[in-house]
Amino acid sequence: MANENQITVPLLPLRGLLVYPTMVLHLDVGREKSVQALEKAMINDHTIFLTTQKEISIDEPKEEDIYAIGTYTKIKQMLKLPNGTIRVLVEGLQRGKIEAFTEEEEAYSVTISTFSDEPGKDAENDALMRTLLEYFEQYIKLSKKISAETYATVADIDEPGRLADIIASHLPLKLKEKQDILETLDVKERLNKVIDIIHNEREVLQLEKKIGQRVKRSMERTQKEYYLREQMKAIQKELGDKEGKTGEVSTLAEKIEEAQMPEHVKAAALKELDRYEKVPASSAESAVIRNYIDWLIALPWVKATEDRLDLNVAEDILEKEHHGLEKVKERVLEYLAVQKLTNSLKGPILCLAGPPGVGKTSLAKSIAKSLNRNFVRVSLGGVRDESEIRGHRRTYVGAMPGRIIQGLKKAGSVNPVFLLDEIDKMSNDFRGDPSSALLEVLDPEQNSNFSDHFIEETYDLSKVMFIATANNLATIPGPLRDRMEIITIAGYTELEKIHIAKDHLLPKQLEAHGLRKSNLQIKDSAIQNIIRYYTREAGVRALERQLAAICRKAAKLIVGESKKKIIVTDKNLSVYLGKEVFRYGQAELEDQVGVATGLAYTTVGGDTLSIEVSLSPGKGKLILTGKLGDVMKESAQAAFSFIRSKAKELHIDPDFYEKNDIHIHVPEGAVPKDGPSAGITMATALISALTGKPVRKEVGMTGEITLRGRVLPIGGLKEKSLSAHRAGLKTIILPKDNEKDLEDIPPSVREELTFIPVSHLDEVLKHALTGEA
Repeated sequence: MANENQITVPLLPLRGLLVYPTMVLHLDVGREKSVQALEKAMINDHTIFLTTQKEISIDEPKEEDIYAIGTYTKIKQMLKLPNGTIRVLVEGLQRGKIEAFTEEEEAYSVTISTFSDEPGKDAENDALMRTLLEYFEQYIKLSKKISAETYATVADIDEPGRLADIIASHLPLKLKEKQDILETLDVKERLNKVIDIIHNEREVLQLEKKIGQRVKRSMERTQKEYYLREQMKAIQKELGDKEGKTGEVSTLAEKIEEAQMPEHVKAAALKELDRYEKVPASSAESAVIRNYIDWLIALPWVKATEDRLDLNVAEDILEKEHHGLEKVKERVLEYLAVQKLTNSLKGPILCLAGPPGVGKTSLAKSIAKSLNRNFVRVSLGGVRDESEIRGHRRTYVGAMPGRIIQGLKKAGSVNPVFLLDEIDKMSNDFRGDPSSALLEVLDPEQNSNFSDHFIEETYDLSKVMFIATANNLATIPGPLRDRMEIITIAGYTELEKIHIAKDHLLPKQLEAHGLRKSNLQIKDSAIQNIIRYYTREAGVRALERQLAAICRKAAKLIVGESKKKIIVTDKNLSVYLGKEVFRYGQAELEDQVGVATGLAYTTVGGDTLSIEVSLSPGKGKLILTGKLGDVMKESAQAAFSFIRSKAKELHIDPDFYEKNDIHIHVPEGAVPKDGPSAGITMATALISALTGKPVRKEVGMTGEITLRGRVLPIGGLKEKSLSAHRAGLKTIILPKDNEKDLEDIPPSVREELTFIPVSHLDEVLKHALTGEA
């Protein structure tokens, strides 16, 4: 590189631009000092020194803000544009280096040393030029931004330094790299630098081409849409773009972290998330995976509500919302007490069994409130598909988790009170047995690892307090019943119903009908008559309906006839409810021969049952009517056989069965009746008919009979006692073995009834038959 004389010329600093020697370029100049420098150059010899600013943002650069080496340039043309800027056509002449920098008020000027490339060629230069041209040719073939004509123009250049400059100007280099080539004064070194740069650029283009070919092959395997998606992936990978599915995946990954899942569930969720990222959005599987991930995120894995362990507060809530039901309240308070001592007790699994309308479902809500837990209810009535409990496999269209997992999502905590309503009304068919699927849910030893078919990963149900409700325990399969702690809720006594009506039902109905206590008053005597003559039930649903009917009538009178206050008494009750529906007390009005009163247990509570026997001349035929079940028919046969074996002792003609046809009838023939507990009642009615001794009208009885006359225990004594009390009976004959169940009967009922425990039919007859023949 030859160093020539120093010259002083105006300076034009460039922003984001660089001019090589021999290059011809258009520039737009707008800065005041730059315009002045141009005008000064035009006055002299049309030459100016161009150098690049280190920082584009500086408006008035100092000496330290510009590169020392630039290009000594000739201005070939200058044109003033309408917007005030000047467009200049310049041609680079030589490299130059600033020796002295002068900043005047109007313009910059510099003293520079100029450099020219040394003339002449040698073998090394020729080799470097050939290599550079070869690389440049390959680069042009790979890049579509440079035309083939450019190569033809460049190939004609003989000077090695100029060739390096021209090729460097065509490459997409950063400004610092271009400046580095400009500052390289040695021609051989400059050629080597450009060769290295073009070699790297060529490799980048080859990599881009490979990506393009790979994407193209993918397109040929699937379709155009897949090709576009792969291209987008490649672009996102290069640019670090977080748009589209990439952003969605990162959001889901954050939610998975926040959900605090167990490690095995978290690993499964992240694995599915990885699959979701790779599956095309238009694929049906994409929606399935997304739905699965959403369910895993939505489930409560660790979130729990804090139990209210204050026994007094919990007891107050239960007492305020429910009258009676002492056993259930006691059980809940026991659970709370143990929880306070251990703080680690598994959730109990209770089954509230009893007739409709006694408050089983509402009691479960009160339990949740007293424990300060979330409450969720699932009705199992009519469920006949196992997948309703355990969920569907994810391979099925429209697959969902089962009702247990759905309920927990709705509850939002791992320790809710979970009500399984009407557990006795599940059925089964070819799709599976849902009651068997519930075995795992309701087994305290297994439910810590409950597996839903949809979720697949195990879920801990041990902290959940399960409460089931049932009307009839007989329809619940044995293994399922074995897993639950059964608490029987019998019907309410008349006194309890009056309290419930006054404290709970009436205020609720007044509010529902827009009435105040000052508008409507129902006397206790009226409520008692509603219970006796307008309802016959173990619960209080029908009672609530009758109170609602009175409220409706009252609302009509208040609005239509402008009455301010209505008082309902036992005297005017029929005005609001119409004529009496039932006859209170079903006890017989007088002692009768061949008619005995039995006590029955039904799904709606207890009831009384008259059993009638008539004799007619015949050949010993035993006729049974009244829609009796097999067990009840067998009880009649057993009673008949016992009487035949003991005919002499009972003072009955031993040949009675050869001379008479015996007809046993249980009224209400349309209602199915079955069970063994009518045995002693049938035997008493038969003996009464055969001996002619009347049965005491105030006596009710229940018990199973054997062929030897022994009386065996029965179930549902409390319900049967309530029905006897309601029917107006005074004495109840019961099996000796049921004596222990008397403490379950409310004191108000026990005080008004006489209970006679018996172990043999002889004792029954002594108390049931009158002495008259």
